[in-house]
Amino acid sequence: MTERPVVKRTARAILLDGETDPRMVLIKRTKPGRAPYWITPGGGVEPEDSTVVDALHREVDEELGAKVTDVVPAFVDTVPYPGEGEEGPEGVKVQHFFVCRLASMDLSRRHGPEVDEPRGEYEVVRLPFTREGIASVEVVPPSLRAYLDANIEGVLALLADDLG
Repeated sequence: MTERPVVKRTARAILLDGETDPRMVLIKRTKPGRAPYWITPGGGVEPEDSTVVDALHREVDEELGAKVTDVVPAFVDTVPYPGEGEEGPEGVKVQHFFVCRLASMDLSRRHGPEVDEPRGEYEVVRLPFTREGIASVEVVPPSLRAYLDANIEGVLALLADDLG
């Protein structure tokens, strides 16, 4: 079997706010001519990022003006790249999803391409971190939506005090 080259890596936050009845912080993306969809904060790992976790911190700072704590790997998704509507060399994109807690957020501190040169609208939303909350919107990628639906309790357990 020939292995597919990894041509892009991303770091994305399953970002939870609040200890009791946590809410998941998402970005509602609205692009002209497309139905809205909801994504987790995050983006591509850049050459200046020492690690994937460093990329996660940089991305949540850029997109939300936020700081996160308790960063724990939760889910990895591998998809063909370039995907539909994307440009780049052919191979796969590996998406690293980390569950983490929101420590602070100041939307006035947002910066980077999503803010400086927006392609559509970026609206920060909070949803109940429940099956019903996740099902109420079009979370992408579908593999993340399925993972969350099957693992709400497990994701919360990744942030338990006794995990170590």
